[in-house]
Amino acid sequence: MAAWRGLSYLWHRWWRGPENFLLVNGPLQKQYNFPQNKQLMWFQFSGAHTDIQQPKENSLVSVSDEPDTLYKKLAVLVKGHDRAVLDSYEYFIVLAAKELGISVEKVEEPPKKIERFTLLKSVHIYKKHRVQYEMRTHYRCVELKHLTGSTASVYLEYIQRNLPEGVAMEVKKTRLEELPEHIKMPVWDTLPQVEETASQP
Repeated sequence: MAAWRGLSYLWHRWWRGPENFLLVNGPLQKQYNFPQNKQLMWFQFSGAHTDIQQPKENSLVSVSDEPDTLYKKLAVLVKGHDRAVLDSYEYFIVLAAKELGISVEKVEEPPKKIERFTLLKSVHIYKKHRVQYEMRTHYRCVELKHLTGSTASVYLEYIQRNLPEGVAMEVKKTRLEELPEHIKMPVWDTLPQVEETASQP
């Protein structure tokens, strides 16, 4: 019974707070400061070790009062030598845009570019014996419309991190901007009035 009372006493002390919990009833032992990560708190204990997670604010999210950039159109052009890889990556780009709620305006396949090289088959003689090599570059173009700057940056970072080997990407952005103040008002409204003098015959 006494053991049960002692255990319940220790449990209640621990339940009230770890800082009130002492392992020994004698003189105070050396106090330890436990340095922890930014996610953890600082505690002073006498011989007890514990890690208590504290909810932390996400420092990656930034809040600003300035308006976000608006893009009318975002054209993503990818090119590579393997057609099957480009088809797979085009499917991935369109699927990622739909998952983020971005409207896809059009997906097109520009004409491929073929470069041919003619080389002599023999080193010194047999001039007419030649070999031709060709390099084909395939293209895919995906146009997205009506994006904000934050959505565009997240989307582009996501598809660039998953860019396959041997594939290059080119991005063209069309940004919407507010009309400048000096163009909003017609110029002739700001000109001073000129008095017309009647010419006498």
